[in-house]
Amino acid sequence: MASGWRVLQLADSGFPTGGFAHSGGLEAAVQAGEVRGADGVRRFVEALVWQAGLGALPLVGAAWHQPGSVPALDARADAFLANHVANRASRTQGRAFLDTCARIFPEAVGPVRESARAASVRFHHAPVSGAVLRALEVEHEDALRLFLSLTLRGALSAGVRMGVIGTHESHQVQHAATPLLGAVLEQCKALSVDDLAQPAPLWDLVGATHDRLYSRLFLS
Repeated sequence: MASGWRVLQLADSGFPTGGFAHSGGLEAAVQAGEVRGADGVRRFVEALVWQAGLGALPLVGAAWHQPGSVPALDARADAFLANHVANRASRTQGRAFLDTCARIFPEAVGPVRESARAASVRFHHAPVSGAVLRALEVEHEDALRLFLSLTLRGALSAGVRMGVIGTHESHQVQHAATPLLGAVLEQCKALSVDDLAQPAPLWDLVGATHDRLYSRLFLS
């Protein structure tokens, strides 16, 4: 399996996957008045990490174990993501992640992209990530850990750019979330796709209003 250097490259904020175009629903929550200041962001990202653990990690893990099952897992993700904004964001992020990795690591990831295209998948982020990370020889638990970490970092970065939280505060929140990340990973790493769940339905409903915001910085 790959050394930690490849994981660090994938986790680099400069890795061009377009993830920073998405707020994970934070922008809609802020404009709805549901998130204010660092405490509000902390509460939001805690729910978001649990959502990633229960609603995405089972798909990441399943695709890592069985990359050939991506078409079925992609269809499962499409059915599970009833929120049209979250569904669209998942497809956009998945396609961007796959295309970027195929350009940077063509020998390893090129076949994954061609197989996905041939199967006419919708490129949902979680199953695509699992298959790509397996192709890049990232260890199973490191793949899940990376997915959770990027989910947290993306939302905190969005909060900074919206001016809801400061740069130092955001890193304080990220540091304080270390036990949370560990707990979510431990509880969710062995879940199957039959265990997919939506633990934060109210946040999901708020996020679904994104397209109706008067002004937007983010795609979701």
